[in-house]
Amino acid sequence: MPDAFRRGAETGFRGFVDHILSPLFTLVFPDDCRLCGEALRELSRVPVCAKCLRDPQPLVAEYFCVACRTPFVNAFPLDETGRCTLCRLGLVGFDAVYSYGSYEGTLRKLIHLFKFEKVHTLAGPLGKFMRQALPREERFDAIVPMPLHWMRRWERGFNQSELLAREIARHWNVPVKNAVRRAKATDPQAGLTNAKRRANVSGAFAPRRGVAVKGARVLLIDDVMTTGATAAACARALKDRKSTRLNS
Repeated sequence: MPDAFRRGAETGFRGFVDHILSPLFTLVFPDDCRLCGEALRELSRVPVCAKCLRDPQPLVAEYFCVACRTPFVNAFPLDETGRCTLCRLGLVGFDAVYSYGSYEGTLRKLIHLFKFEKVHTLAGPLGKFMRQALPREERFDAIVPMPLHWMRRWERGFNQSELLAREIARHWNVPVKNAVRRAKATDPQAGLTNAKRRANVSGAFAPRRGVAVKGARVLLIDDVMTTGATAAACARALKDRKSTRLNS
């Protein structure tokens, strides 16, 4: 079959699906956007409308730690030299932070839908947001997802950070390596003070045997970062046995 004819046939089939099957699918299998409640009119594995998926905006931060580049919405966490609490205490672990947006509004709802209501297909759109936050000039040798304790993973049924890591790895052509594990179960970080957050995750992570990342530039993936205590503890565990650069 000539290439031009095949491309024409493929284009025609896609047009048939978009204009005929999608409305028919909506008619036979009606569904509403899980965020705004509007009827879904496109054939998609993601139960969220296109408008809601376009709503989350990139983070526009005016304040950054001069050492680790963690973004902040105000200057309160920074000292007179511009360093964050973790950097002042020598506990940061990672070398730089990349964040797409603020944990609020539609983005917060999407993460909750993905993480707690187990809508795994949202890994695609959320992974796309995260990719947009990564500088294209950066080079990574491995992508490491933030691990869950085995009991938490058993309860949830999946590790949301691993799904996001695999989405990013697929587009950046970088291997995913589960190079760190949760050595102990921890309490949820929400509601804890900064000091208690750091104490809660102290000793919580350990390098996983048999996974080589020595000398690698590693991208550590987590779905939400608040004070950075968890990411810092995980990064320090990875660095304990190797010389590497850690980005979160």
